[in-house]
Amino acid sequence: MLTRKQHELLMFIHERIQETGVSPSFDEMKEALDLASKSGIHRLITALEERGFIRRLAHRARALEVTKLPEQATAGAPRGRAGFKPDVIEGGGGLSAPVSAPANDTRELPLLGKIAAGTPIAAIQHEQDRLPVPESLLGKGDHYLLEIEGDSMIEAGILNGDLVVIRRGDTANNGEIVVALVEGEEATLKRLRRKGASIALEPANRLYETRIFGPDQVQVQGRLVGLMRRYH
Repeated sequence: MLTRKQHELLMFIHERIQETGVSPSFDEMKEALDLASKSGIHRLITALEERGFIRRLAHRARALEVTKLPEQATAGAPRGRAGFKPDVIEGGGGLSAPVSAPANDTRELPLLGKIAAGTPIAAIQHEQDRLPVPESLLGKGDHYLLEIEGDSMIEAGILNGDLVVIRRGDTANNGEIVVALVEGEEATLKRLRRKGASIALEPANRLYETRIFGPDQVQVQGRLVGLMRRYH
């Protein structure tokens, strides 16, 4: 059983990761829950970690992973100033399914191959396998899986070998992490930024540079809505 504040924080973290691919900062959590200091956030995170709802990922700042959701995941989450909606998992900002789906509900998605989180690799061509994915990571629409190759998104918590869940589509909001097809030939996973008439594909690794393209050089093929990681 979670307290109201623990539940609110868990849902806020979960929603932010689904929306942006990275957990919120302590300041953002403090503001969303309307707390006076960050010490209260530290206590709530420790309580959620002890109850097995979240896990801290070592050696990276702001690295939290939601490992499970409570059965009644739709009630009482904070809205905050950013328009947080507690009753849905929005993924990349679009419509999605209620988070109260049973944890054992899964949907088989096609694994289409590897995609670079670094230098773009050849565009994805065909289905390689089908894997079960929790419904809690999904929503309405068509989805597929890609395996990450590279390290240019590590500061967004996306590591080499991770499986990313992509909602298929050709549009994205500014700042969303997308599968981008570059000049019709190469695919990469990056944060999309529109700068005037140009499109920037922005890495989440300070060792990599942002690449700028014309509006006709980049085609969005989907938006990041979830991530799965194998532990060996």
